Amino acid sequence: MEQKMTFEEALERLRQITEKMEDPGMPLAELSSLYKEGQELYRYCQEALDLTEKELIILTGGEADGIQ
Repeated sequence: MEQKMTFEEALERLRQITEKMEDPGMPLAELSSLYKEGQELYRYCQEALDLTEKELIILTGGEADGIQ
C-alpha cells in the first residue's frame, strides 16, 4: 500500500481483488501480484480491527458485549 487508506477503502479494494482473482483466465503474474496486494491489505485491516478492539476494551473497562 503506497498511501494510507481508510479501513473501508482497504476492505473495498480487497473485495475488488477477490473478484478479479476469480477470473480463470487471469495470467499467473497478475494473479501473484494481486495476491501480494491482498495480503498487505488483509494485514492492514486486521491491525485496524485489533487496535479498535483494544480501544473498546479500554473504553468499556472490558465489559462490552463480545469483548473479553
